[in-house]
Amino acid sequence: MKTIIRVMAVAAAAALSVAVAQREDPFLGPWDLTITEPKSTYPDWLEISRKADGGLAAVIQPRGGGRYNAAGVKFEGSRLTVSTRDGRVWELTLENNRLTGVQKRGDAVEAQVAGARMPALKRPAPAAWNNPEPLFNGKDLTGWEPMGGNSHWVVENGEMVNQAHGANIKTTRQFDDLKLHVEFNCPDGGNSGIYLRGRYEVQIEYEPTPEDKLHMMGSIYSALPPTRDLPRTPGKWESFDVTLVGRHVTVRRNNVQTIDADIPGITGGAIDSDEAAPGPFYIQGDHTGGLRFRNITVAEPKK
Repeated sequence: MKTIIRVMAVAAAAALSVAVAQREDPFLGPWDLTITEPKSTYPDWLEISRKADGGLAAVIQPRGGGRYNAAGVKFEGSRLTVSTRDGRVWELTLENNRLTGVQKRGDAVEAQVAGARMPALKRPAPAAWNNPEPLFNGKDLTGWEPMGGNSHWVVENGEMVNQAHGANIKTTRQFDDLKLHVEFNCPDGGNSGIYLRGRYEVQIEYEPTPEDKLHMMGSIYSALPPTRDLPRTPGKWESFDVTLVGRHVTVRRNNVQTIDADIPGITGGAIDSDEAAPGPFYIQGDHTGGLRFRNITVAEPKK
């Protein structure tokens, strides 16, 4: 009889474990988040996965900076709790395949959290592309606008120049699938980036201490590293040729292919988390000055 009871107990525990895992599993995968505070709204990104021991883990892409592992993840009842690295907690529930909840610090609610499943954006490459057209006319900033105040963007000698730390700058047009060509000159110590659809940063930087490959020149910042190491050439003209179809990106730096992969989600500095929508190009101006750009062109799929 004791043996039968022991077997029944083990079976019941296993069934309970399966039931808990099934309740947790709908939370698994990447989520595009929108955080709404009383005075601002901004994007974040979250991916929930299962560890080898059966527990839950999470990676967070905050609105600025790189991705990091969450400080903790718990599932209690119908609520998922994710602890960030800065002492905040997201308390999330799932309804109709969408996340809703709050962001708290201690017992105080700081913001509302909403999440949608990250779209796959799987689609074939276009059969043909239109001819490239200029995004920068070399004369003035027609077609571009600063993102906020204290803009130091000017045109000098046919080049778009950020003279000093200040506002970012974006195109007035928006784009979906695209081919981008841009030439840039980054001084030693310079740091900037070009955002595709306003959500995915192609990193430009020659900081004194080179960062790891996820944050170096030509990376998709904190998401995809270059697969080829190229020489550092601060103060010299270089080029990116970038093709983005859905979330698949190829990057050629100085005519050498360095990335050919799917972007796993938004990067820090994204304008929003609506990944299925078109968006502008934008160039960072809020890190350092001294960067110059020229010969910026884009091609879109032929209809």
